[in-house]
Amino acid sequence: MKILLKLFIFLGVVFSFFAIYITRDGALFTPIGAGQVSLASGTYEAFPLPDYASKMVDSNYKSYFIEVEPGLKVHVLEAGTGFPVFLMHGNPTSGFLYRKVVEKLPLDRVRVIMPTSMGLGFSSKIPASEHTADNHIRWINNVLKELKLQELVYAGQDWGGPIGMGALSLSPELLKGAVLLNTGFGAPTRTGDLSPAHATVKTPVVGELLLETLFSIFDGMGRVQGDPASWTDEIVELYGKPLYESGNSKAPLAMMRMVPDGPNHPSADAMRKVGAYVKTLQIPAEIVWGMNDPILGKGLEAMQQNFPNAPVTQTPGGHFLQEEVPAEIADALIRVIDKVSNK
Repeated sequence: MKILLKLFIFLGVVFSFFAIYITRDGALFTPIGAGQVSLASGTYEAFPLPDYASKMVDSNYKSYFIEVEPGLKVHVLEAGTGFPVFLMHGNPTSGFLYRKVVEKLPLDRVRVIMPTSMGLGFSSKIPASEHTADNHIRWINNVLKELKLQELVYAGQDWGGPIGMGALSLSPELLKGAVLLNTGFGAPTRTGDLSPAHATVKTPVVGELLLETLFSIFDGMGRVQGDPASWTDEIVELYGKPLYESGNSKAPLAMMRMVPDGPNHPSADAMRKVGAYVKTLQIPAEIVWGMNDPILGKGLEAMQQNFPNAPVTQTPGGHFLQEEVPAEIADALIRVIDKVSNK
């Protein structure tokens, strides 16, 4: 019995140290670029894309950092010239999520700006505790301010919805039109999880075990697509490699835990503010929805309540519909841009 008791104590100590290790906050990682990118708003630190990323876009893309706070850099991809189009991705992807959409836009007419949320892609990696809705909204708003934009058309998906709209709510004069993809605005009024996966990983240690120790979140994203084959090994590398190489891959789990599971969640107040802002909007808008999205596919009705006059394009896409139905998204953006430009 004494030997067994000692074994249990030993295993308990080992597990405790392991739990402390995997639930660590994560270190700040600030990327370093090379050269400069000159824009009308100023000169920025260029970031030469690694081969696995550069092969996914053409050589006309600009890739640069904006330092939104001391030591914190947001990576921005940009293509084209003309009317600004601001595209916000969600978790756990990056600005590269819109590359197929960009291919179908008239780049002689539009300037497409694709920031990457902090912690993802080539943006700075931050401690898990710094991932809050308010922080992400402020950082992306600082990008918009730094670029000195006067007007824009916006599209957002997943966390790119409330983060992008939240950023615009702090500079409301910018927004002239919008295309709404699979996302949601506002906070829940009662307790409930967005998905079974969100319910599981919000538990301390369990989430870290599942997403940071035993499995890679990037490998499993094909399951939320309309066509699982649309999520390729190249895409897994594109979105996952920057995190793993940085030594801080905390963002995907932290951003899943940012999703409010009730009215008292830490993100709820920020989401309520975004939802209130959205209800004030009187702008040209369209909705493009992935109906085979197991996470947000059922949110179409709520989005239509926010934009009751917006035409709706229902597609067979899944959660990352930009990878599956880029033409439908590009067409909607062009129609909204045309309406805004003709005013």
